Amino acid sequence: MSKKLSPRYNAVAMPLVLSVLMSCLVSAVSTAASTGFSAGLFALWMKAWGISWLVAFPSLLLVLPLVRVIVGALVQAPQARR
Repeated sequence: MSKKLSPRYNAVAMPLVLSVLMSCLVSAVSTAASTGFSAGLFALWMKAWGISWLVAFPSLLLVLPLVRVIVGALVQAPQARR
């Protein structure tokens, strides 16, 4: 029995993981840039990360279909192997 999720969850799992990682990195950089490396940086970063993720995840769910269309228009599809 596999411990992996079914492929039907890909539409939610991919934006979930992407939003967690991207909001973590962006909020860390912007928090450190705006406050400096102070004693309370970690707490400020965690608050910023939570707010960022609450915006990032639903945003990704909405824009990923459009992004796929745009990328499909810009990038040539791979050739089928024979």
